[in-house]
Amino acid sequence: MLELEEQATDTPAEPARRRSALKFAVGALKVTGAVVLGTALVGVTATAGVLVGLAASFQKLPDVRSLKTYVPSQTSEIFDVNGELIVRLHGEANREVVKLDEVSPYMKLAVLAIEDSHFYQHPGINAVGVGRAALGSLTGGLGSAGGGSTITMQLVKNLFLTPERTLSRKMSEAVLSVRLEQVFDKDETLELYLNQVYWGHNLYGVQTAAESYFLKSASKLDLAESALLAGMLQAPEGLSPFSNYQGSKIRQKTVLNRMAELGWISSAEAEAAHKQPLKIGWVTSFKAVGAPAVSDAIEGELIERYGRDMVLRGGLRVQSTIDMNLQRDAQEIVDTSIGQLAAWGHRVNQGALVTVDSRTGYVKAMVGGVNAKRGQFNRAVQARRQPGSAFKPFVYYAALATGRYGPGTVLQDTPITFWGGPRPYKPRNYDNTFMGAISFQQSLAQSRNVSTVKLADKVRIQRVIDAAYAAGIRQELDPVLSLSLGSVDLSPLEMAAAYAAFANGGYRVEPTLLLKVSDARGKVLHAAQPQKEQTLDPWAVASLNHLMLSVVRGGTGKRAQLPDGRQVAGKTGTTSDFRDAWFVGHVPQMATAVWIGNDDYSPMTRGTAGGVAVAPIFRRFMTRAVADKRVEYFPLPNKFPAPRP
Repeated sequence: MLELEEQATDTPAEPARRRSALKFAVGALKVTGAVVLGTALVGVTATAGVLVGLAASFQKLPDVRSLKTYVPSQTSEIFDVNGELIVRLHGEANREVVKLDEVSPYMKLAVLAIEDSHFYQHPGINAVGVGRAALGSLTGGLGSAGGGSTITMQLVKNLFLTPERTLSRKMSEAVLSVRLEQVFDKDETLELYLNQVYWGHNLYGVQTAAESYFLKSASKLDLAESALLAGMLQAPEGLSPFSNYQGSKIRQKTVLNRMAELGWISSAEAEAAHKQPLKIGWVTSFKAVGAPAVSDAIEGELIERYGRDMVLRGGLRVQSTIDMNLQRDAQEIVDTSIGQLAAWGHRVNQGALVTVDSRTGYVKAMVGGVNAKRGQFNRAVQARRQPGSAFKPFVYYAALATGRYGPGTVLQDTPITFWGGPRPYKPRNYDNTFMGAISFQQSLAQSRNVSTVKLADKVRIQRVIDAAYAAGIRQELDPVLSLSLGSVDLSPLEMAAAYAAFANGGYRVEPTLLLKVSDARGKVLHAAQPQKEQTLDPWAVASLNHLMLSVVRGGTGKRAQLPDGRQVAGKTGTTSDFRDAWFVGHVPQMATAVWIGNDDYSPMTRGTAGGVAVAPIFRRFMTRAVADKRVEYFPLPNKFPAPRP
């Protein structure tokens, strides 16, 4: 039986008279439900008996027992790692299902008062109402059939029948209602109804209605709010406070007067509730989200895993790996930075950023574009652009891993032409100069192209490809020497995940956005289980990290230095025609890739290089990202055995 006494909306400060009134309403419903039901049955016995007798002629009607396992279509919700809502995913129906005891007692009484005050006293049909509807059909034609609907009849109509107003449909509705009440108790029926009913603006069910209209859960609705929502059921769109506030207030008064007439509240309470100011919310069905690229990426992965219908109707509860505090910082920094660069004449209009937890592979922030919106091209995962010199660390790692090279190895930055391909290949340095004999460290820190290509040739380009795959690069790589300078199209996510393997000491991690996925009943469908695989040599990684520290300390990536002096390893990247500029870097806890460019591949202004334009974006973001993280250091190479040649 309906329980109203122990709801959250009652507080110790509430007048005793109001609590008494609520208890009286409960008592009235329970007592009359037991006593008056007998009297009511006398009036409906003949009608109900006839309907049950006619049931044989309604063999094609649905089996109401199927509702025992029925789950209404529900909105799926995606949360960040801390439980903050990111986005709701739904089709036509935006609905969140709640239990009956999670609905305010005022809301239950208001709905019963205006829709079916004898709900707890009839067996699914109201004999007087059904008789009135039948008489209307006889006197006004089949099209006049209507009225007399109990909550049970409204429920079966919404679930099983068409909205046509005919006597046959009304009879089917009555038969199904009697059947339903034989299978479900009253509270179960009311719970189904409150979760099924439409409240306008694609809002289905009392929970989503409460959240949208009053920015609170259904359990927190007060008398005034409950009466207004209950009044809307007659015409949800027409009586919406969003579009017709005055009409919704008039209808609210009708509901309050009916509750007073029934003795469930006093006239004074009705008057006070009608005068009470209401804080109206906004339509939540199509609410803009603060992480559009993340929302699109997660929705796409969920659809791939579970199908579109499950995602839009199944009520999934998804906890993502995203940290919305970082996400907001990342989006704001990318937007403002690209705006500043454009204002300074750099001819650039787009950017992307991805940061990955190096120990788990969890994606913590993802920016897919400037001022991004849902459904737009996600440059963080869909764009594949040339990383330029940001690819060079794979060359240097491959050399170190052979055991034949070390940080002090001398390389030759001198002119060379490679023959044997379809045409001669003559690499050039960014500044068109040569430095002669230089160390490993100088070559990487100053991003020298010619010495790097020579190194890749000596190591063999296939070793470089194997190193990139071992770190986590997925894109197919062609065995050509120009690959050592980044002549391959890669996504920011791919680059961030691969650098995460450098950050964590050589363990490849699979990047993921999904931490946990549960269905509407709470069953866990997916739980992330990070699996780190040692795919890179620890000594070679440690040596590479210390080479990459020099890139930031005194090389091309100086503008990526963090203000607290903590260690940052990274690499700039700029294509020779200035179509792409990158900075990819890491601290021990996380790796971040930042890209800027134009969607039409038009060149940016000459000089818009990774070290000049992108490293500062990396610094702005990482300064905030590591603010609450302890300072950690990359291990020294001497802590690991060097690989044998």
